[in-house]
Amino acid sequence: MIAAMKPVFALSLAGIMLLGPMITDAEAQDPERGFGHTMRPVIRGTRYAVSSRKPLATQVAEQVLRAGGNAFDAAVAAQAVLGQLDAAMNGLGSDACILIYDARSKQVISINAEGTAPKLATIDWYKKNAGGKIPANDTLLSASLPGIVDAWYLLLERWGTISLAQALEPAIDIAESGFPISEGLASTINASRKLRKYPTSMKLYYPEGRAPKPGEIFRNPDLGRTLKKLVEAERNAAGQGRSAALKAARDRFYKGDIARAIGRFMEENGGLYRYEDFAAYTAKVETPVSVNYRGYDVYKNPSATQGPAELIALNLLEGYDLKAMGLNSADYVHTGVEAIKLAYADREKYLGDMDFIRIPFAGLLSKEYARERRALIDPRKASYELRPGVAEKYEPGFPPVNRVLKPNLAGAADHEGDTSYLCIVDKDRNVVSFTPSLHSAFGSGVVIGDLGFILNCRGDYYELDPNHANALMPGKRPRSTLTPTLVMKDGKPFMAVGSPGGDDQPMRILQTFLNVVDFGMNIQAAIEAPRWSTTSFPASDFPHTMYPGRMAVEERIPQAVVAELEKRGHKVRVAGPWSMNATSAIRIDPLTGVLSAGADPRGDNYALAW
Repeated sequence: MIAAMKPVFALSLAGIMLLGPMITDAEAQDPERGFGHTMRPVIRGTRYAVSSRKPLATQVAEQVLRAGGNAFDAAVAAQAVLGQLDAAMNGLGSDACILIYDARSKQVISINAEGTAPKLATIDWYKKNAGGKIPANDTLLSASLPGIVDAWYLLLERWGTISLAQALEPAIDIAESGFPISEGLASTINASRKLRKYPTSMKLYYPEGRAPKPGEIFRNPDLGRTLKKLVEAERNAAGQGRSAALKAARDRFYKGDIARAIGRFMEENGGLYRYEDFAAYTAKVETPVSVNYRGYDVYKNPSATQGPAELIALNLLEGYDLKAMGLNSADYVHTGVEAIKLAYADREKYLGDMDFIRIPFAGLLSKEYARERRALIDPRKASYELRPGVAEKYEPGFPPVNRVLKPNLAGAADHEGDTSYLCIVDKDRNVVSFTPSLHSAFGSGVVIGDLGFILNCRGDYYELDPNHANALMPGKRPRSTLTPTLVMKDGKPFMAVGSPGGDDQPMRILQTFLNVVDFGMNIQAAIEAPRWSTTSFPASDFPHTMYPGRMAVEERIPQAVVAELEKRGHKVRVAGPWSMNATSAIRIDPLTGVLSAGADPRGDNYALAW
């Protein structure tokens, strides 16, 4: 156990030492060799490293580690704080996907903290009562059950060392005492239309009838009281041992007065969740899936997530000499975009909640299947079609998967969502790659009574086609966009990386990984490099619109490349120069053990190490 943590608001000595100078002129070499002027320095250490979406959350994790806690302790403490500092993107109402490396067992493990659909939610209900539509990013009908508290419980009970009270101390302090609100959060509150529709949300986010201004102190005493209830339950059960005490705290959220209050609020305000849905819920510990890419084992969560699509794309790209093509050349971008289209077509056909469907992972992730699919990529022409394959034929004994995909070309579904991320490596080389989310900015938009938090709106990801892999069913988890990554090299952890971004998450992570492995960049240069993306596949958001041929590049990619991509049939949108990423990552040098942490200057990401 570690002692009660010190206040989190003073920058630690480790942080002061490792903010360091920017890269020198002598180091300003070819960016493809991993150097060049970066907007921020690589943060290096030998004991531990943290990178997250907000500076104070990173500081909290660093202080837990400095006080003797491990990566799992630090992850819980940091996310509880991150949920307030990055309140539009995650919080106590979040779902989450997490990958960990447990140094003791030498295993990579998946935690699936996606919510389950309410018992009352059926395709027929939405057809009869909601016009055959799921409200996108708004109302309690888009809500999904929060899995974050159960994720905290699993991290602390199975792998952690501190109490929940210790982990939540900084979060409770921030909720009660407040924090200076950032420009980003203040702007997002001010721009939100849905928050203004709900009295409980107005009370929290517009306490004086206006949005808070940057630098003003923002408080959430209701959330503080809710978190204190969890600590109270833990304290009351302390005599039964640490494990029982942690479970008591967890059960108060899912089976006690908090769950009853949520169920009551839902029933009174048109939502479909009831107390019984919370009481039946559990997050899941699962075996991840992986592929080997040029000697690196890349791991993803397996169930109810789009994560494996990144692995499918890597298998396709392994057949090309990407370095010879040149970073962000027309050939490189075209090949990457076309590989993503094929991978996401398979996402649509195969990926979903494994409690309800079978996924032919052995075939889907086989090199033989990738070889067949790679032949579909025309090097001179962009595809406008959704072309899933027949992966099950590469998995003997797997029954045929008969799903006919009918992409929706109407509507205006958004491919980019709002999520948060943090990654941590400790002195024992335990690793946590953690993606918590409300899905859209402020989730369902409705603050739940006087509990101080909003439920995520992942419920708008379901399909209302009963034959779809992601079809809505009571108790089923939606196929999430959340996709943290953990990379191993020769049996040892090599990298943790993740980003917000909805459907774009695998593309952001994949490009960062390729920048390191194929182009030899340091982790900060890999994060900052210009990016591309595509929306030429069905969006996860209802109504799941597909935009054939559409893609985007940051304007730092040369105009000549854009012109060549358009010549090959891509419909290219040129976005701002620093607009298409928000990645955090930590790389572990396999020879020296040095930790190198990177943080994206496109957002408020921040890294510390010692």
